[in-house]
Amino acid sequence: MRSYMLFKIKHPAWILSAAFFLSGLHLTVAQQQVSPAFSTAGFYTIPETGREVFSMNPVWRFFRGDAADAYRPDYADTSWQVVHLPHGIEVLPEEASGGVNYQGVAWYRKHFEVPEGLEGKKLFLHFEAIMGKSVIWLNGQELNSHYGGYLPAVVDITEFVNHDGYNVIAVKADNSDDPEYPPGKPQDMLDFCYFGGIYRDCWLIAHNKTYITDPNYDGIEARGGLFISFGQISEQRAEVLLQLHIKNELRQRFSGKAVFRLKTGDGQMVGQSVKRLGISPGKDQTVSGRIEVIEPSLWLPEAPYLYNLEVLVLDAQGRPVDGYMQKTGIRSIEFRGSDGLWLNGKLYPQPLIGANRHQDFALIGNALPNSVHWRDAKKLRDAGLKVVRNAHYPQDPAFMDACDELGLFVIVNTPGWQFWNENPVFEERIYQNIRDMIRRDRNHPCVLMWEPVLNETWYPEHFARNTRDLVLAEYPFRYCYTVCDAEARGNEYFPVLYAHPRDGDADRALKHTDPSKTYFTREWGDNVDDWNSHNSPSRVHRSWGESAMLTQAQHYAHPPYTYTSLHTLYQTGRQHVGGCLWHPFDHNRGYHPDPFYGGIMDAFRQPKTSYHLFRSQQNPAESGPMVYIAHEMTPFSPDDITVYSNCETVRLTIGATGQVLEQDRTEKSAGLPYPPFVFKDSYRFMDDKVLAMDNQHVKVYLQAEGIIGGKVVATQHKLPARRPSRLLLRADNENMPLLAGGSDCVTVIAFVADDYGNIKRLNNEDILFEIAGEGSLIGNSQTGINPAKVNWGTAAALVRSGLNPGTIIVKASVIPSGGHKPLSAILEIKTYEPYHRQVFDQQTAGMQKSRQDTVNSNIDGTREELQLENERLRRELNLIKLKEVERQQKEFGEKPE
Repeated sequence: MRSYMLFKIKHPAWILSAAFFLSGLHLTVAQQQVSPAFSTAGFYTIPETGREVFSMNPVWRFFRGDAADAYRPDYADTSWQVVHLPHGIEVLPEEASGGVNYQGVAWYRKHFEVPEGLEGKKLFLHFEAIMGKSVIWLNGQELNSHYGGYLPAVVDITEFVNHDGYNVIAVKADNSDDPEYPPGKPQDMLDFCYFGGIYRDCWLIAHNKTYITDPNYDGIEARGGLFISFGQISEQRAEVLLQLHIKNELRQRFSGKAVFRLKTGDGQMVGQSVKRLGISPGKDQTVSGRIEVIEPSLWLPEAPYLYNLEVLVLDAQGRPVDGYMQKTGIRSIEFRGSDGLWLNGKLYPQPLIGANRHQDFALIGNALPNSVHWRDAKKLRDAGLKVVRNAHYPQDPAFMDACDELGLFVIVNTPGWQFWNENPVFEERIYQNIRDMIRRDRNHPCVLMWEPVLNETWYPEHFARNTRDLVLAEYPFRYCYTVCDAEARGNEYFPVLYAHPRDGDADRALKHTDPSKTYFTREWGDNVDDWNSHNSPSRVHRSWGESAMLTQAQHYAHPPYTYTSLHTLYQTGRQHVGGCLWHPFDHNRGYHPDPFYGGIMDAFRQPKTSYHLFRSQQNPAESGPMVYIAHEMTPFSPDDITVYSNCETVRLTIGATGQVLEQDRTEKSAGLPYPPFVFKDSYRFMDDKVLAMDNQHVKVYLQAEGIIGGKVVATQHKLPARRPSRLLLRADNENMPLLAGGSDCVTVIAFVADDYGNIKRLNNEDILFEIAGEGSLIGNSQTGINPAKVNWGTAAALVRSGLNPGTIIVKASVIPSGGHKPLSAILEIKTYEPYHRQVFDQQTAGMQKSRQDTVNSNIDGTREELQLENERLRRELNLIKLKEVERQQKEFGEKPE
């Protein structure tokens, strides 16, 4: 079925020279493309069950500011901007900290006709999130007021929709500061931003009037929809416990069956449970089932196996009335006090290393499409991380789906950050957030713990107890755990406590341990001089270069001062089960002018040196052997050469001097599983110069070989970058297709390179991106985004798909142009049909398309013509003029010593 099939699609998005691989970018050509499965309102559709899902994301009319009477169906909105969801009110500069973003009222209006065949159906609008306070109208009828920006707003539109003509949805969204709902703290005192808008997906859900309920709409404690839990679990057998809530809104009694079918990922039946139904008109029924699985494939980070659980409601004749599928992973989680974390009945043998995650991305704020959430999870998992703390709020359902699939545990947080309001309405809204986040995320195998308390907040003691009790009431089954700060009031109610290990940061380390508790470090790694200036060896922008990034990596690995680091976390006993880095991505903040630069990747998710440090900590038997030379061979590169590897031995060949150096892992100090190899005083730029002047560039290189069991199992060959001669383009898509529909987007990276594809890191060019075809660039010169400044050899742009499938051509050029400037590059990206039927007004879409074509049709000629022109210029420039200049400078210039 399309919504969860794996597509095999040809996608010739980019072609790179062999030297590109040697530069440490670790790209792979011709990898099979993947199409991850994303749930809709918590489920995956099954054909011919009477339940349908439509995407309401495309073609909304948008106005930033307040507009009186904009809820009225006849309101004149033709002058409003046309946008697609997810939408974040505005395009922001990459660095949007310090209150740059808009806060206030914004309006959205959508004109649509109800798809044919839905008469007599129940119809719901499911907004995955709207930032701040929101009010939703349909055809002038107010249907819902919602407080809070991180959980679903669901409305029943059955009685108010017009099946014979146009309908108008109106949404008023307000992301202004408001202390009466969480997080509550004003943005100018907040460590993240209240980016606004309808910034997650919106779905139209249609089904019959006897139906499986939506837990986020019905609001029944520990019920509503499908609830999956587990009894005894071992490698020999597992009990899958099932609960289904069904409502009958027919005028007659409904008799039939509820059927649970558990299947493997390839569709093989594992087991089923059938329960009889008898529901009077206007009533509901909860049925329970049990499926025993023999020799189950258990879910764990290293092998995140997912089963497909199909649930069907059948009438007396056996015909489907409603149904859907959910993915589930069978696993048991137990925190056994001083004995630590037990997963699937076994002690988890290593520290659980992870990271916190804010959901914002460069330029688009929080308005990430599902593909970007999945790529975030993929990049974190590729870095070797195994747990994510959703700081400091529930995150997009697509991110949770990705964590299920890729093997990332998640700590789910209620919204909050260093703020408490004595007004009882604030506390009640926190409790409602806790209910809603558990009802939304309870079936995800990736959930490790619930964090129901407010982050770093001095709340009253009774609040801690109430939140713990609320979690247990909403999840009254096994393998449910809550977590709280060890120093917070009410910590005695929680089985898991946040704290730094004994030999970590001396000021924050554990002073004592309780044998009945298990410990975890919620945030580690950040190290500021004070909480005003925020200078820190852990906060490094990529543009600051290799020495600064090496300092960050050393700080995260094992600094020469007392601080919680990877070394610390790997030294602890199993009662302390691990910790989450603060923070894997650079992100924007409200109360400080500087973004947080402590990420191992930047805001576009481009890697820093510390990313390779984290990659190197993975067991080669699990992730494969790797070796990475953290040295660029520039005139300003350090004398020491650092190599990150998870191999037993690293052999380093220094081409300029002919030296062959070797270090064994056994010579390294204990602590980190795989400490970096540092070859002291091994690089001198002047050795390079002597050979280069003698035209022996080929002899200047570094080669690192990773050796396990006496065999070379990983190699990197690295060359210094010479004269910048061309740009290279790559779509950073993690091999995912770009979907049409106006919502999906992908980062496109331009690399300044020499003739052999080596990246010129020390470069200060400006790159102009242009686009043609079925897509658009996000941002322009007015927002200070395009042209983009080169940053450590690269410049990034975001490309958004158009409504229709087709081809996008992206061109990158150095500006101002000149005869000796690097040549431009062309990238072709195909876009594909979206997974779900889209509902939108064609007339409004046509208006938006004509405007888009006016803005983006700046590329003349075909991709092939542009490439031929580039090659002609290269022959004329490089083979004639540059060779003559080189000859003259050799004849009259400085001679090598």
